[in-house]
Amino acid sequence: MKKLPGWLNKVQGEALLLLAAIIWGTGFVAQRWAMESMQPFAFIGMRFLLGWLVLLPGMILQQKKKQPHPTQPANWRMAFIQNILPGVVPGLFLFVGTTMQQLGIMTTSAAKAGFLTSLYLVLVPVIGLFFGKKLNRWVWFGVVLALLGVFYLAVDLELTVNRGDIFMIIGAAFWAMQILALDHFGTRTDNLSLAFGQFLLVAALGFAFSLVFEGNSLFTDSIAWGPLLYSGIISVGIGFTFQVFGQSKVDPTLASLIMSLEAVFALLSGMLVLGERLAPREGLGSVLMMAAVILVQLKGQQRKGIIEESSAQDSTKS
Repeated sequence: MKKLPGWLNKVQGEALLLLAAIIWGTGFVAQRWAMESMQPFAFIGMRFLLGWLVLLPGMILQQKKKQPHPTQPANWRMAFIQNILPGVVPGLFLFVGTTMQQLGIMTTSAAKAGFLTSLYLVLVPVIGLFFGKKLNRWVWFGVVLALLGVFYLAVDLELTVNRGDIFMIIGAAFWAMQILALDHFGTRTDNLSLAFGQFLLVAALGFAFSLVFEGNSLFTDSIAWGPLLYSGIISVGIGFTFQVFGQSKVDPTLASLIMSLEAVFALLSGMLVLGERLAPREGLGSVLMMAAVILVQLKGQQRKGIIEESSAQDSTKS
């Protein structure tokens, strides 16, 4: 097959990342719809089980290629150690982040959820301070803008805070910690294997928590199947796949900027599908949040290490 020119290869990568951002942004609407007839932990379990099943054929093919002798039976014990165990720690952070997001979206809008979730892009370099990473003044300026954005998004004129917004902010912190964990464990396995292990763990924890706290009823209405299939197969499974292939062709800084458009598509889909509208105060907060993300990605990125890797590693924030 003739190799594509460099510029066309890059355009293809940018298109895949844009599609991923659209999928993840519209995924907030699916999450909102599903909560009308499903319990949050049951939704999390089903959603990530579907995403895991999407990746399963690719993982089977990958394991067969790794076999030194294709005629010999696969060593599934070694495959488990290599592909599942490295995803346990980031998977735990992913589960908490996903739980906070799912609980939060029950009482906040899809539009606000997208922008509050994008806070993780600013928090990653800040948390990296505890691991010896250095920050420049642009990152600190971005942090101030992000804090202002959170204030205008989450705090109303009466200085009260929506409980769902608090869950979203906590979730953003765990998304950031998940990225840092991925940066650490990413040297032991590839992105596909990490996602495979994480999805399996999150699905198992979702079902376990659902059984303990929600009983054994997954659905109260069959209408939940549509949002569930979109969120699991499209948002988790296909969105991640687009991100992996797109990221391999595009500069990490540009990739992170494209994927941050997830918040914009969450706003647009919330307005078009759910009829949501941002108040002027919330609109200002959204603008400040996007400005903070863009500033940190363009001016605050380090050449090597955790901050650069963050845009390449995160795949399941929505």
